[in-house]
Amino acid sequence: MIEYLNYSFFQNALAGVAIISVAAAMIGTYIIARRLVAISGGITHACFGGLGLGYYLGISPIATAALFAVGSALGVEWLSAKGRVREDSAIAVVWSVGMAVGVLLVFLTPGFVPELNTFLFGNILTISRGDLWAFGAYTILLAAFFAWKFRVIVACAFDADFARVNQLPVRWINMAMTIMTALCIVLTIRLVGIMLLMSMISLPQMTAEVFVRKFKSIMALSAVISLTCGLCGLALATIIDVPCSALMVAVMCGAYFICRVAKYLSGVTAKKARDEA
Repeated sequence: MIEYLNYSFFQNALAGVAIISVAAAMIGTYIIARRLVAISGGITHACFGGLGLGYYLGISPIATAALFAVGSALGVEWLSAKGRVREDSAIAVVWSVGMAVGVLLVFLTPGFVPELNTFLFGNILTISRGDLWAFGAYTILLAAFFAWKFRVIVACAFDADFARVNQLPVRWINMAMTIMTALCIVLTIRLVGIMLLMSMISLPQMTAEVFVRKFKSIMALSAVISLTCGLCGLALATIIDVPCSALMVAVMCGAYFICRVAKYLSGVTAKKARDEA
């Protein structure tokens, strides 16, 4: 792995893992707290419609994917808030329509779409300096918003009804966080792809919850877990020559399994010690 550090593409990949680990920790913790992991999947697949539109029109697919992501996220939030459609039903519609539109537009696009596999399955080694600047700017904006409204975000995430009773701006916070989630998904598509993105914003948080329960603690620990697993996945990919994005997620799955088993065994040992005492 040492020799790879001399290459700019590998340096960009390392920086991308570090930046996205921080952003995904904040967004993922919020999503887990609100029990909205499914909406991230819906937005992720809706992005495919935006990608197809970008390729069909010959413009930036990331820009059109961002429009689709934000539009679908706000649509789901609006429909569920008004009570016209159940949230899971709205997510299912957004999920299927986005994928269908994307497939049709990619099929109608003349020629071959060279970067489609990158967006579907991810290739962190293709991250450019421009992507890093975009990731960095977004992460700074997200961190500033969390620092500004942290207590309100936590209150709205865990108990929206309590927040409304206390006259907190629940609807505004939910809307802002929905937009932030959509933008995070769009910016991380190139990192792990549409198919694997949900793991990046859920597995580290699930692993952190094995040991801690507070919002801030989960957020901090999940950032460490995401960064560690990402770097391990990159390192292993240089040794066994497999797609690094898939390997990163596999490492996260392994870390979660190991932590769950370790927690269970420690609980059994502690109970046995108490019984013997």
